[in-house]
Amino acid sequence: PHRVWGDQFLRHNETRNVTLLSRIVNRIILFFYWLKGWKIEERFPEGIKKCVIAGAPHTSNWDFVFFAGATKAEKVQPNFMGKHTLFEGMMTNFMLDMGGIPIDRSKRTNTVEQMKAEFKRRTELALVIAAEGTRKTDGKWKSGFYNIAKAAGVPIVLAYADNDKRTIGFSPPMMPSGNYGEDLLKIAEWFRSKIPDYERYKVLEQQAKDIIAGRNDI
Repeated sequence: PHRVWGDQFLRHNETRNVTLLSRIVNRIILFFYWLKGWKIEERFPEGIKKCVIAGAPHTSNWDFVFFAGATKAEKVQPNFMGKHTLFEGMMTNFMLDMGGIPIDRSKRTNTVEQMKAEFKRRTELALVIAAEGTRKTDGKWKSGFYNIAKAAGVPIVLAYADNDKRTIGFSPPMMPSGNYGEDLLKIAEWFRSKIPDYERYKVLEQQAKDIIAGRNDI
């Protein structure tokens, strides 16, 4: 099937083929995704051209492989943010081919503004963000995913992974309302409906309630 990889990639790809390394890596990702027996329990919503995919939990470096494998199986090209220096020299083509988006933190415009411009410029963009921020989190989320989606005017698609059942699922698209606490509570409730007793999802739900009650503004 035809894929739109974003204007930056299309312009870059007009005079060259996709790098051999990126093709190999993409095949390896899909190979391990199928080898480990992961399955998609809830399909990626149809007709979504632009969105922020907020995935949780983030427990190991394998998370990227399995989430990337799931999105590729759904014919969605996952994009990710990376430090702009990673896109220099010999790594430029490979990083772009893999869906990377260079972010220059030295610019006056912050990450949210840079991604807002990127969403505006592209015809399709599925930005994957590990909303917990780190594998060592207790379950609380960073608000960057929400701020980017709100600024860009694009929906949020949630993605969970059940390591015991080896299943991955996606939520219906959710437009940010501007009330972060209330939206975060809806997000937490959706995740808990998938794995009710998972401790990190309980922490996320409490974080949302604390924000609503004014006890936490993060």
